[in-house]
Amino acid sequence: MALVPYEEGGGWGARQLHSPWATHRFAGSTIRLRQDWRRLGVAAVVWDAAVVLCAYLEIGGIDLRDRSVIELGAGTGLLGIVATLLGKGFFVSLFKAIYKCSARVTITDRAAALEFLESNVQANLPSELRPRAVVKELTWGKDLDKFLPGAFDFILGADIVYLEETFAELLQTLEHLCSEQTVILLSCRIRYERDHKFLKMLRGRFSVYEVHYDSSKDVHIYKAQRGSRKDDF
Repeated sequence: MALVPYEEGGGWGARQLHSPWATHRFAGSTIRLRQDWRRLGVAAVVWDAAVVLCAYLEIGGIDLRDRSVIELGAGTGLLGIVATLLGKGFFVSLFKAIYKCSARVTITDRAAALEFLESNVQANLPSELRPRAVVKELTWGKDLDKFLPGAFDFILGADIVYLEETFAELLQTLEHLCSEQTVILLSCRIRYERDHKFLKMLRGRFSVYEVHYDSSKDVHIYKAQRGSRKDDF
């Protein structure tokens, strides 16, 4: 969400983040993403939380077909791309496959990251699925009237909980986008006390459950919904 340039450092992890490309395989597709740490900082590299949430969507039996999905703070676009690929559904006519029951995915970030984000999305989706994924500007807490309230079945976010000054606006955005049936999936590494503070704030407005923990990457996935129901997907 925030465009924060970082100074280059050493070590394997730093080299991976500073690499101009990141390659992953999900939904039967090889996804090759441009990265640009020097220019866009945290918004332009693939973080472990995105990889873990992509894997969870793929193996967790979550059916995204014919669902409306939005990703917040998309950065490189990996999660939104994978959601679009996993949500692929089609009717076959006598002439061609028609992708009518595929997921409708809105992939969002701040204005400064959109050109970069759009280039990754277009490069990694087959032409027939590109109309199903829309890249759109969203700064949390601002111009929310551009998004229909409660219009999404799933809200996805990977490593978007890290700047305390954005917590109130993020919660406001989640509340606007949610209906009673909306499922929020947030993937994050709990690094600081402020991360626990956000989870406490989230629990004040939603029912929140931890649904997965990847110990190898120290990444948690939380499911949140309005009300007190613990619904299945």
